Amino acid sequence: MIILYHNRNKALYYYNSKNNTIKNCSEINIQKCLLNLAQQFPKTLLIWCHNTLKDELNIDKLSHIFHHKLIMASYSVSGDYVIAKEIGYVDQHCFINVKKNVTYPTWLMSSDVGGLYAEVIIKFTSHLNKRVSFDEFLCGIAKLTMCKGLICYSEPNLIVNKKNNSKLKVDNNSYKLFRFVKKYYKIKWVFLLFLNQILYNNRLNIISLLKSLFFINNEKIDINLNDIKVSSIKNKVNKTDFKVDVLIPTLGRKEHLYNVLKDLAKQTLLPEKVIIVEQNGVENSTSNLDYLSSDWPFKIDHTFVHQLGACNARNLALKKVTGNWVFFADDDVRFEGDLLEKAFAYINQYNTSSITISCLQNGEIEKNTTPLQWYGFGTNASLVESKYAKKCFFKQEHEFGYGEDTDYGMQLKNNGCDTIYIPNVKMLHLKAPIGGFRFKFKPLWNNDKIIPKPSPTIMAYNLKHLTNQQFYGYKTILFIKFYSKQKIKNPIKYIKNMALNWNKSEYWAKKIMGNEV
Repeated sequence: MIILYHNRNKALYYYNSKNNTIKNCSEINIQKCLLNLAQQFPKTLLIWCHNTLKDELNIDKLSHIFHHKLIMASYSVSGDYVIAKEIGYVDQHCFINVKKNVTYPTWLMSSDVGGLYAEVIIKFTSHLNKRVSFDEFLCGIAKLTMCKGLICYSEPNLIVNKKNNSKLKVDNNSYKLFRFVKKYYKIKWVFLLFLNQILYNNRLNIISLLKSLFFINNEKIDINLNDIKVSSIKNKVNKTDFKVDVLIPTLGRKEHLYNVLKDLAKQTLLPEKVIIVEQNGVENSTSNLDYLSSDWPFKIDHTFVHQLGACNARNLALKKVTGNWVFFADDDVRFEGDLLEKAFAYINQYNTSSITISCLQNGEIEKNTTPLQWYGFGTNASLVESKYAKKCFFKQEHEFGYGEDTDYGMQLKNNGCDTIYIPNVKMLHLKAPIGGFRFKFKPLWNNDKIIPKPSPTIMAYNLKHLTNQQFYGYKTILFIKFYSKQKIKNPIKYIKNMALNWNKSEYWAKKIMGNEV
Protein backbone atom coordinates (compact mmCIF):
# COMPACT_ATOMS: atom_id res chain seq x y z
CA MET A 1 0.00 0.00 0.00
CA ILE A 2 1.18 3.51 -0.88
CA ILE A 3 -0.14 6.59 0.94
CA LEU A 4 0.33 9.90 -0.87
CA TYR A 5 0.16 13.01 1.30
CA HIS A 6 -0.65 16.41 -0.21
CA ASN A 7 -1.85 19.88 0.74
CA ARG A 8 -4.48 20.06 -2.03
CA ASN A 9 -2.21 22.26 -4.16
CA LYS A 10 0.78 19.94 -4.52
CA ALA A 11 2.04 16.46 -3.69
CA LEU A 12 4.32 16.36 -0.63
CA TYR A 13 5.57 12.84 0.18
CA TYR A 14 4.44 9.22 0.17
CA TYR A 15 4.62 6.27 2.55
CA ASN A 16 5.34 2.71 1.36
CA SER A 17 3.89 0.19 3.80
CA LYS A 18 5.82 -2.72 2.27
CA ASN A 19 9.25 -1.46 3.31
CA ASN A 20 8.04 1.14 5.84
CA THR A 21 9.73 4.05 4.06
CA ILE A 22 8.79 7.70 3.45
CA LYS A 23 9.95 9.51 0.32
CA ASN A 24 9.46 13.02 -1.01
CA CYS A 25 7.48 13.36 -4.23
CA SER A 26 9.50 14.20 -7.34
CA GLU A 27 6.35 15.44 -9.10
CA ILE A 28 4.48 18.43 -7.63
CA ASN A 29 1.19 17.93 -9.53
CA ILE A 30 -0.90 15.57 -7.38
CA GLN A 31 -2.64 13.60 -10.12
CA LYS A 32 0.59 13.26 -12.07
CA CYS A 33 2.33 12.00 -8.94
CA LEU A 34 -0.50 9.52 -8.33
CA LEU A 35 -0.21 8.20 -11.90
CA ASN A 36 3.57 7.89 -11.56
CA LEU A 37 3.13 5.90 -8.34
CA ALA A 38 0.56 3.68 -10.06
CA GLN A 39 3.05 2.89 -12.83
CA GLN A 40 5.81 2.28 -10.30
CA PHE A 41 3.62 0.06 -8.08
CA PRO A 42 1.03 -1.36 -10.53
CA LYS A 43 -0.47 -3.99 -8.21
CA THR A 44 -0.89 -1.98 -5.04
CA LEU A 45 -3.58 0.08 -3.34
CA LEU A 46 -2.96 3.82 -3.58
CA ILE A 47 -4.31 6.08 -0.84
CA TRP A 48 -4.36 9.88 -0.95
CA CYS A 49 -4.63 11.96 2.20
CA HIS A 50 -4.54 15.66 3.00
CA ASN A 51 -1.54 16.29 5.23
CA THR A 52 -3.69 17.79 8.01
CA LEU A 53 -5.61 14.48 8.21
CA LYS A 54 -2.49 12.33 8.57
CA ASP A 55 -3.28 11.38 12.17
CA GLU A 56 -6.98 10.82 11.36
CA LEU A 57 -6.43 8.27 8.57
CA ASN A 58 -8.02 4.99 9.63
CA ILE A 59 -5.23 2.71 8.40
CA ASP A 60 -6.63 -0.38 10.16
CA LYS A 61 -9.84 -0.16 8.09
CA LEU A 62 -8.29 0.31 4.64
CA SER A 63 -8.11 -3.37 3.66
CA HIS A 64 -11.73 -3.77 4.80
CA ILE A 65 -12.88 -0.77 2.73
CA PHE A 66 -10.93 -1.61 -0.43
CA HIS A 67 -11.70 -5.32 -0.37
CA HIS A 68 -11.62 -5.77 -4.15
CA LYS A 69 -9.82 -4.02 -7.00
CA LEU A 70 -12.78 -2.16 -8.47
CA ILE A 71 -13.55 -0.06 -5.40
CA MET A 72 -12.95 3.69 -5.30
CA ALA A 73 -13.77 5.49 -2.07
CA SER A 74 -13.20 8.91 -0.55
CA TYR A 75 -14.56 11.09 2.22
CA SER A 76 -15.13 14.83 2.37
CA VAL A 77 -14.64 16.06 5.93
CA SER A 78 -16.56 19.29 5.31
CA GLY A 79 -19.23 17.64 3.19
CA ASP A 80 -18.38 19.90 0.24
CA TYR A 81 -17.13 18.77 -3.16
CA VAL A 82 -15.43 20.56 -6.03
CA ILE A 83 -18.61 19.98 -8.03
CA ALA A 84 -21.14 22.31 -6.39
CA LYS A 85 -24.57 21.19 -5.18
CA GLU A 86 -26.10 22.91 -8.21
CA ILE A 87 -25.09 19.81 -10.19
CA GLY A 88 -28.54 18.67 -8.97
CA TYR A 89 -30.11 20.95 -11.58
CA VAL A 90 -28.54 18.63 -14.16
CA ASP A 91 -28.46 15.22 -12.48
CA GLN A 92 -31.50 13.79 -10.65
CA HIS A 93 -29.85 10.47 -9.74
CA CYS A 94 -29.51 9.39 -6.11
CA PHE A 95 -25.70 9.49 -6.31
CA ILE A 96 -25.76 13.26 -5.75
CA ASN A 97 -27.53 13.29 -2.39
CA VAL A 98 -24.66 11.87 -0.31
CA LYS A 99 -25.36 10.73 3.25
CA LYS A 100 -22.18 11.42 5.23
CA ASN A 101 -22.74 9.00 8.11
CA VAL A 102 -22.96 5.79 6.02
CA THR A 103 -21.13 4.14 3.15
CA TYR A 104 -22.98 5.78 0.27
CA PRO A 105 -22.71 5.25 -3.53
CA THR A 106 -21.55 8.38 -5.35
CA TRP A 107 -19.21 9.62 -8.05
CA LEU A 108 -18.60 12.79 -6.03
CA MET A 109 -15.02 12.25 -4.86
CA SER A 110 -12.90 14.25 -2.43
CA SER A 111 -9.16 14.82 -2.18
CA ASP A 112 -9.41 14.95 1.63
CA VAL A 113 -8.87 11.22 1.92
CA GLY A 114 -9.55 8.31 -0.42
CA GLY A 115 -8.12 5.45 -2.38
CA LEU A 116 -8.10 3.40 -5.55
CA TYR A 117 -6.10 0.47 -6.88
CA ALA A 118 -3.19 1.28 -9.21
CA GLU A 119 -4.61 -0.99 -11.94
CA VAL A 120 -7.57 1.38 -12.31
CA ILE A 121 -5.56 4.61 -12.07
CA ILE A 122 -3.23 3.48 -14.88
CA LYS A 123 -6.27 3.41 -17.18
CA PHE A 124 -6.43 7.21 -16.85
CA THR A 125 -2.91 8.01 -18.04
CA SER A 126 -4.29 9.66 -21.19
CA HIS A 127 -7.02 11.34 -19.12
CA LEU A 128 -4.51 13.42 -17.18
CA ASN A 129 -5.15 17.15 -17.38
CA LYS A 130 -2.93 19.35 -15.24
CA ARG A 131 -5.29 22.29 -15.73
CA VAL A 132 -7.93 20.73 -13.51
CA SER A 133 -7.62 20.29 -9.77
CA PHE A 134 -7.01 16.95 -8.10
CA ASP A 135 -10.61 16.92 -6.86
CA GLU A 136 -11.93 17.39 -10.41
CA PHE A 137 -9.63 14.63 -11.65
CA LEU A 138 -11.01 12.22 -9.02
CA CYS A 139 -14.64 13.11 -9.77
CA GLY A 140 -13.90 12.59 -13.47
CA ILE A 141 -12.55 9.07 -12.83
CA ALA A 142 -15.64 8.10 -10.86
CA LYS A 143 -18.11 9.74 -13.27
CA LEU A 144 -16.60 8.02 -16.30
CA THR A 145 -16.28 4.54 -14.85
CA MET A 146 -19.09 4.13 -12.33
CA CYS A 147 -21.31 3.14 -15.25
CA LYS A 148 -18.64 0.67 -16.40
CA GLY A 149 -18.24 -1.29 -13.20
CA LEU A 150 -16.16 0.85 -10.84
CA ILE A 151 -17.79 0.73 -7.39
CA CYS A 152 -17.58 4.23 -5.89
CA TYR A 153 -18.41 5.36 -2.36
CA SER A 154 -18.35 8.14 0.14
CA GLU A 155 -16.79 6.24 3.04
CA PRO A 156 -16.85 7.76 6.55
CA ASN A 157 -14.73 4.89 7.92
CA LEU A 158 -11.67 6.29 6.11
CA ILE A 159 -11.03 8.59 9.04
CA VAL A 160 -11.38 8.15 12.80
CA ASN A 161 -12.45 11.71 13.60
CA LYS A 162 -15.35 12.97 11.47
CA LYS A 163 -15.65 16.48 12.87
CA ASN A 164 -16.28 19.19 10.30
CA ASN A 165 -13.01 20.83 9.28
CA SER A 166 -13.72 24.17 7.60
CA LYS A 167 -10.07 24.53 6.59
CA LEU A 168 -10.54 21.70 4.11
CA LYS A 169 -13.39 23.27 2.16
CA VAL A 170 -12.84 23.17 -1.58
CA ASP A 171 -13.19 25.88 -4.19
CA ASN A 172 -16.33 24.83 -6.04
CA ASN A 173 -16.74 27.87 -8.26
CA SER A 174 -19.28 28.30 -11.03
CA TYR A 175 -16.91 27.77 -13.94
CA LYS A 176 -15.72 24.42 -12.60
CA LEU A 177 -19.35 23.30 -12.44
CA PHE A 178 -20.15 24.45 -15.98
CA ARG A 179 -16.95 22.89 -17.32
CA PHE A 180 -17.73 19.56 -15.62
CA VAL A 181 -21.24 19.53 -17.08
CA LYS A 182 -19.84 20.30 -20.54
CA LYS A 183 -17.34 17.41 -20.23
CA TYR A 184 -19.59 14.69 -18.86
CA TYR A 185 -23.15 15.53 -19.95
CA LYS A 186 -24.86 16.48 -23.20
CA ILE A 187 -24.56 20.12 -24.24
CA LYS A 188 -28.27 20.83 -23.50
CA TRP A 189 -27.56 20.42 -19.78
CA VAL A 190 -25.17 23.37 -19.81
CA PHE A 191 -28.04 25.62 -20.89
CA LEU A 192 -30.46 24.03 -18.41
CA LEU A 193 -27.94 24.66 -15.63
CA PHE A 194 -27.72 28.30 -16.72
CA LEU A 195 -31.53 28.60 -16.84
CA ASN A 196 -32.03 27.00 -13.41
CA GLN A 197 -29.48 29.31 -11.81
CA ILE A 198 -31.47 32.26 -13.15
CA LEU A 199 -34.80 30.82 -11.98
CA TYR A 200 -33.82 29.61 -8.52
CA ASN A 201 -30.60 31.42 -7.57
CA ASN A 202 -31.11 34.80 -9.25
CA ARG A 203 -27.67 34.41 -10.82
CA LEU A 204 -26.68 35.22 -14.38
CA ASN A 205 -23.47 33.23 -14.95
CA ILE A 206 -22.89 34.35 -18.53
CA ILE A 207 -19.09 34.25 -18.29
CA SER A 208 -19.05 30.70 -16.89
CA LEU A 209 -21.52 29.62 -19.58
CA LEU A 210 -19.48 31.11 -22.43
CA LYS A 211 -16.16 29.81 -21.10
CA SER A 212 -17.59 26.29 -20.81
CA LEU A 213 -19.00 26.41 -24.35
CA PHE A 214 -15.55 27.27 -25.70
CA PHE A 215 -13.90 24.61 -23.55
CA ILE A 216 -12.46 21.88 -25.80
CA ASN A 217 -12.20 18.43 -24.25
CA ASN A 218 -9.33 16.52 -25.84
CA GLU A 219 -9.23 13.72 -23.28
CA LYS A 220 -9.88 10.14 -24.33
CA ILE A 221 -12.79 8.78 -22.34
CA ASP A 222 -13.10 5.20 -23.63
CA ILE A 223 -12.17 3.42 -20.40
CA ASN A 224 -12.51 -0.39 -20.16
CA LEU A 225 -12.20 -2.19 -16.83
CA ASN A 226 -13.06 -5.70 -18.02
CA ASP A 227 -9.50 -6.98 -17.56
CA ILE A 228 -9.53 -6.17 -13.83
CA LYS A 229 -10.91 -9.16 -11.95
CA VAL A 230 -13.19 -8.67 -8.97
CA SER A 231 -12.61 -10.98 -6.03
CA SER A 232 -13.39 -9.70 -2.55
CA ILE A 233 -10.86 -10.57 0.15
CA LYS A 234 -13.58 -10.44 2.81
CA ASN A 235 -14.82 -13.68 4.34
CA LYS A 236 -17.06 -15.57 1.95
CA VAL A 237 -20.60 -16.64 2.81
CA ASN A 238 -20.87 -20.44 2.96
CA LYS A 239 -23.72 -22.03 1.03
CA THR A 240 -24.92 -23.68 4.21
CA ASP A 241 -25.22 -20.24 5.81
CA PHE A 242 -27.08 -18.76 2.84
CA LYS A 243 -30.64 -18.95 4.19
CA VAL A 244 -32.99 -17.36 1.67
CA ASP A 245 -36.63 -16.44 2.29
CA VAL A 246 -38.55 -15.69 -0.92
CA LEU A 247 -41.13 -12.90 -0.64
CA ILE A 248 -44.03 -12.97 -3.13
CA PRO A 249 -47.18 -10.80 -3.08
CA THR A 250 -49.85 -12.25 -5.36
CA LEU A 251 -53.23 -11.23 -6.72
CA GLY A 252 -55.31 -13.38 -9.04
CA ARG A 253 -52.47 -15.22 -10.77
CA LYS A 254 -52.89 -18.80 -9.58
CA GLU A 255 -51.25 -20.49 -12.58
CA HIS A 256 -48.33 -18.08 -12.81
CA LEU A 257 -47.57 -18.34 -9.09
CA TYR A 258 -47.55 -22.13 -9.42
CA ASN A 259 -44.88 -21.83 -12.15
CA VAL A 260 -42.77 -19.58 -9.90
CA LEU A 261 -42.95 -22.19 -7.13
CA LYS A 262 -41.95 -24.91 -9.59
CA ASP A 263 -38.92 -22.84 -10.68
CA LEU A 264 -37.96 -22.34 -7.03
CA ALA A 265 -38.30 -26.07 -6.37
CA LYS A 266 -35.74 -26.76 -9.13
CA GLN A 267 -33.08 -24.50 -7.64
CA THR A 268 -29.66 -26.05 -7.10
CA LEU A 269 -29.47 -23.79 -4.05
CA LEU A 270 -32.91 -24.13 -2.47
CA PRO A 271 -34.60 -21.34 -0.50
CA GLU A 272 -35.51 -22.03 3.12
CA LYS A 273 -39.00 -20.54 2.98
CA VAL A 274 -41.40 -18.96 0.50
CA ILE A 275 -43.58 -16.26 2.05
CA ILE A 276 -46.76 -15.69 0.01
CA VAL A 277 -49.19 -12.88 0.78
CA GLU A 278 -52.33 -13.43 -1.29
CA GLN A 279 -54.75 -10.53 -1.79
CA ASN A 280 -58.41 -10.65 -2.71
CA GLY A 281 -60.60 -7.60 -2.21
CA VAL A 282 -63.87 -9.54 -2.48
CA GLU A 283 -65.52 -9.78 0.94
CA ASN A 284 -65.84 -13.34 2.33
CA SER A 285 -63.64 -14.71 -0.45
CA THR A 286 -61.16 -17.51 0.30
CA SER A 287 -57.90 -18.65 -1.19
CA ASN A 288 -57.92 -20.89 -4.26
CA LEU A 289 -54.21 -21.72 -4.10
CA ASP A 290 -54.91 -25.39 -3.38
CA TYR A 291 -51.43 -26.50 -4.51
CA LEU A 292 -49.75 -24.79 -1.54
CA SER A 293 -50.49 -27.87 0.58
CA SER A 294 -48.50 -30.08 -1.82
CA ASP A 295 -45.09 -31.46 -0.94
CA TRP A 296 -42.61 -28.66 -1.64
CA PRO A 297 -38.85 -28.79 -0.87
CA PHE A 298 -39.17 -25.62 1.21
CA LYS A 299 -41.55 -24.27 3.82
CA ILE A 300 -44.47 -22.19 2.54
CA ASP A 301 -45.82 -19.40 4.74
CA HIS A 302 -49.16 -18.30 3.26
CA THR A 303 -51.19 -15.28 4.37
CA PHE A 304 -54.57 -14.41 2.84
CA VAL A 305 -55.75 -10.80 3.15
CA HIS A 306 -58.67 -8.73 1.84
CA GLN A 307 -56.65 -5.50 1.88
CA LEU A 308 -55.28 -4.84 -1.57
CA GLY A 309 -51.89 -3.32 -2.28
CA ALA A 310 -48.40 -4.68 -2.95
CA CYS A 311 -46.81 -2.33 -0.39
CA ASN A 312 -48.99 -3.66 2.41
CA ALA A 313 -48.45 -7.25 1.24
CA ARG A 314 -44.66 -6.92 1.19
CA ASN A 315 -44.61 -5.29 4.61
CA LEU A 316 -46.65 -8.20 6.03
CA ALA A 317 -44.21 -10.63 4.43
CA LEU A 318 -41.12 -8.80 5.74
CA LYS A 319 -42.37 -9.34 9.30
CA LYS A 320 -42.26 -13.10 8.67
CA VAL A 321 -38.67 -13.22 7.40
CA THR A 322 -36.41 -15.48 9.45
CA GLY A 323 -33.64 -16.20 6.92
CA ASN A 324 -30.52 -14.06 6.59
CA TRP A 325 -31.37 -13.12 2.97
CA VAL A 326 -34.59 -11.98 1.31
CA PHE A 327 -35.39 -12.69 -2.33
CA PHE A 328 -37.96 -10.13 -3.51
CA ALA A 329 -39.88 -11.77 -6.36
CA ASP A 330 -43.09 -11.34 -8.34
CA ASP A 331 -45.79 -13.91 -9.05
CA ASP A 332 -45.24 -13.70 -12.82
CA VAL A 333 -41.51 -14.32 -13.31
CA ARG A 334 -39.67 -17.33 -14.72
CA PHE A 335 -36.06 -18.39 -14.21
CA GLU A 336 -33.60 -21.26 -14.57
CA GLY A 337 -32.69 -23.73 -11.84
CA ASP A 338 -29.31 -22.15 -11.09
CA LEU A 339 -30.61 -18.61 -10.49
CA LEU A 340 -29.96 -18.49 -6.73
CA GLU A 341 -26.62 -20.24 -7.08
CA LYS A 342 -25.44 -17.67 -9.65
CA ALA A 343 -26.73 -14.82 -7.49
CA PHE A 344 -24.91 -16.30 -4.48
CA ALA A 345 -21.64 -16.36 -6.48
CA TYR A 346 -21.92 -12.64 -7.30
CA ILE A 347 -22.80 -11.80 -3.70
CA ASN A 348 -19.55 -13.45 -2.61
CA GLN A 349 -17.51 -12.02 -5.48
CA TYR A 350 -18.49 -8.42 -4.64
CA ASN A 351 -19.22 -9.02 -0.95
CA THR A 352 -22.37 -6.97 -1.29
CA SER A 353 -25.55 -6.92 0.79
CA SER A 354 -27.99 -6.18 -2.04
CA ILE A 355 -28.20 -7.15 -5.70
CA THR A 356 -30.83 -6.69 -8.38
CA ILE A 357 -30.98 -9.30 -11.14
CA SER A 358 -31.78 -8.57 -14.78
CA CYS A 359 -35.53 -9.09 -15.19
CA LEU A 360 -36.70 -8.13 -18.65
CA GLN A 361 -39.80 -8.86 -20.68
CA ASN A 362 -39.82 -10.92 -23.87
CA GLY A 363 -38.12 -9.00 -26.67
CA GLU A 364 -36.27 -6.58 -24.36
CA ILE A 365 -32.49 -6.47 -24.70
CA GLU A 366 -30.13 -6.13 -21.76
CA LYS A 367 -27.93 -3.10 -22.45
CA ASN A 368 -25.52 -3.57 -19.56
CA THR A 369 -22.67 -6.04 -19.83
CA THR A 370 -21.02 -5.75 -16.44
CA PRO A 371 -22.18 -5.47 -12.79
CA LEU A 372 -22.56 -1.86 -11.67
CA GLN A 373 -23.97 0.31 -8.92
CA TRP A 374 -27.63 0.96 -9.59
CA TYR A 375 -29.74 3.98 -8.77
CA GLY A 376 -32.89 1.85 -8.60
CA PHE A 377 -34.16 -1.31 -6.96
CA GLY A 378 -36.26 -4.15 -8.33
CA THR A 379 -38.99 -5.51 -6.08
CA ASN A 380 -39.46 -8.34 -8.57
CA ALA A 381 -35.83 -9.48 -8.79
CA SER A 382 -33.61 -8.52 -5.85
CA LEU A 383 -31.75 -10.25 -3.03
CA VAL A 384 -31.07 -8.26 0.15
CA GLU A 385 -29.38 -9.22 3.38
CA SER A 386 -32.12 -9.43 6.00
CA LYS A 387 -30.39 -7.18 8.51
CA TYR A 388 -30.89 -4.33 6.03
CA ALA A 389 -34.16 -5.46 4.44
CA LYS A 390 -35.96 -5.53 7.80
CA LYS A 391 -34.84 -1.98 8.65
CA CYS A 392 -36.89 -0.68 5.72
CA PHE A 393 -40.52 -0.91 4.71
CA PHE A 394 -42.73 -0.06 1.76
CA LYS A 395 -44.33 3.32 2.31
CA GLN A 396 -48.09 3.64 2.12
CA GLU A 397 -47.86 6.85 0.10
CA HIS A 398 -46.72 4.79 -2.90
CA GLU A 399 -49.51 2.21 -2.71
CA PHE A 400 -51.31 1.88 -6.08
CA GLY A 401 -48.95 4.49 -7.51
CA TYR A 402 -45.34 4.82 -8.52
CA GLY A 403 -42.02 4.77 -6.74
CA GLU A 404 -42.40 2.10 -4.03
CA ASP A 405 -39.45 0.10 -5.37
CA THR A 406 -37.06 3.04 -5.82
CA ASP A 407 -38.18 4.45 -2.46
CA TYR A 408 -37.33 1.13 -0.77
CA GLY A 409 -33.99 1.11 -2.59
CA MET A 410 -33.28 4.61 -1.30
CA GLN A 411 -34.08 3.50 2.25
CA LEU A 412 -31.49 0.75 1.81
CA LYS A 413 -28.88 3.21 0.53
CA ASN A 414 -29.58 5.63 3.37
CA ASN A 415 -28.92 2.74 5.76
CA GLY A 416 -25.55 2.02 4.13
CA CYS A 417 -26.69 -0.84 1.89
CA ASP A 418 -25.69 -0.33 -1.74
CA THR A 419 -27.40 -2.23 -4.59
CA ILE A 420 -25.32 -3.82 -7.36
CA TYR A 421 -27.12 -4.55 -10.63
CA ILE A 422 -26.17 -7.95 -12.08
CA PRO A 423 -27.02 -8.13 -15.81
CA ASN A 424 -25.52 -11.61 -16.27
CA VAL A 425 -28.07 -13.36 -14.04
CA LYS A 426 -31.41 -13.27 -15.81
CA MET A 427 -35.10 -13.67 -15.11
CA LEU A 428 -38.08 -13.32 -17.46
CA HIS A 429 -40.88 -10.95 -16.45
CA LEU A 430 -44.12 -12.11 -18.06
CA LYS A 431 -46.16 -9.02 -17.07
CA ALA A 432 -49.17 -11.30 -16.82
CA PRO A 433 -52.66 -9.77 -16.56
CA ILE A 434 -54.48 -9.98 -13.22
CA GLY A 435 -56.91 -12.89 -13.22
CA GLY A 436 -60.25 -13.37 -11.48
CA PHE A 437 -61.32 -9.76 -10.99
CA ARG A 438 -60.18 -6.28 -11.92
CA PHE A 439 -59.45 -3.45 -9.51
CA LYS A 440 -58.86 0.13 -10.50
CA PHE A 441 -57.67 2.44 -7.77
CA LYS A 442 -59.21 5.91 -7.88
CA PRO A 443 -57.26 8.36 -5.70
CA LEU A 444 -59.02 11.32 -4.09
CA TRP A 445 -57.21 13.82 -6.30
CA ASN A 446 -59.05 12.40 -9.32
CA ASN A 447 -61.99 14.53 -8.23
CA ASP A 448 -59.89 17.66 -7.78
CA LYS A 449 -60.61 20.51 -10.19
CA ILE A 450 -56.87 21.13 -10.45
CA ILE A 451 -55.07 18.03 -11.72
CA PRO A 452 -51.83 17.40 -9.80
CA LYS A 453 -48.73 17.24 -11.97
CA PRO A 454 -46.64 15.11 -11.50
CA SER A 455 -48.47 12.28 -9.77
CA PRO A 456 -48.47 12.88 -5.98
CA THR A 457 -46.79 9.49 -5.47
CA ILE A 458 -43.88 10.67 -7.63
CA MET A 459 -43.87 14.02 -5.87
CA ALA A 460 -43.69 12.20 -2.53
CA TYR A 461 -40.55 10.40 -3.68
CA ASN A 462 -39.01 13.66 -4.86
CA LEU A 463 -39.76 15.42 -1.57
CA LYS A 464 -38.11 12.61 0.40
CA HIS A 465 -35.05 11.82 -1.66
CA LEU A 466 -33.99 14.72 -3.90
CA THR A 467 -31.80 17.65 -2.96
CA ASN A 468 -33.34 21.12 -3.35
CA GLN A 469 -31.45 21.58 -6.61
CA GLN A 470 -32.58 18.20 -7.94
CA PHE A 471 -36.16 18.95 -6.92
CA TYR A 472 -36.29 22.22 -8.83
CA GLY A 473 -34.26 20.84 -11.71
CA TYR A 474 -36.92 18.14 -12.08
CA LYS A 475 -39.59 20.84 -12.02
CA THR A 476 -37.95 22.75 -14.90
CA ILE A 477 -37.58 19.61 -17.01
CA LEU A 478 -41.21 18.61 -16.37
CA PHE A 479 -42.47 22.05 -17.38
CA ILE A 480 -40.44 21.96 -20.60
CA LYS A 481 -41.33 18.38 -21.59
CA PHE A 482 -45.04 18.70 -20.88
CA TYR A 483 -45.48 21.88 -22.92
CA SER A 484 -45.81 20.04 -26.25
CA LYS A 485 -48.28 17.52 -24.79
CA GLN A 486 -51.01 19.92 -23.68
CA LYS A 487 -53.41 22.36 -25.28
CA ILE A 488 -52.32 25.69 -23.75
CA LYS A 489 -49.78 27.24 -26.12
CA ASN A 490 -49.49 30.68 -24.54
CA PRO A 491 -46.21 30.27 -22.56
CA ILE A 492 -47.17 32.65 -19.75
CA LYS A 493 -50.61 31.09 -19.31
CA TYR A 494 -49.05 27.62 -19.48
CA ILE A 495 -46.48 28.36 -16.76
CA LYS A 496 -49.16 29.78 -14.47
CA ASN A 497 -51.37 26.76 -15.05
CA MET A 498 -48.52 24.27 -14.51
CA ALA A 499 -47.55 26.07 -11.30
CA LEU A 500 -51.06 25.37 -10.00
CA ASN A 501 -50.74 21.70 -11.00
CA TRP A 502 -47.31 21.46 -9.34
CA ASN A 503 -48.51 23.08 -6.11
CA LYS A 504 -51.53 20.76 -6.02
CA SER A 505 -49.23 17.76 -6.43
CA GLU A 506 -47.13 18.96 -3.48
CA TYR A 507 -50.31 19.41 -1.44
CA TRP A 508 -51.51 15.85 -2.03
CA ALA A 509 -48.03 14.36 -1.66
CA LYS A 510 -47.65 15.87 1.80
CA LYS A 511 -51.11 14.63 2.77
CA ILE A 512 -50.42 11.04 1.73
CA MET A 513 -46.99 11.15 3.37
CA GLY A 514 -48.73 12.21 6.57
CA ASN A 515 -51.28 9.36 6.21
CA GLU A 516 -54.08 11.93 5.94
CA VAL A 517 -55.75 10.19 2.99
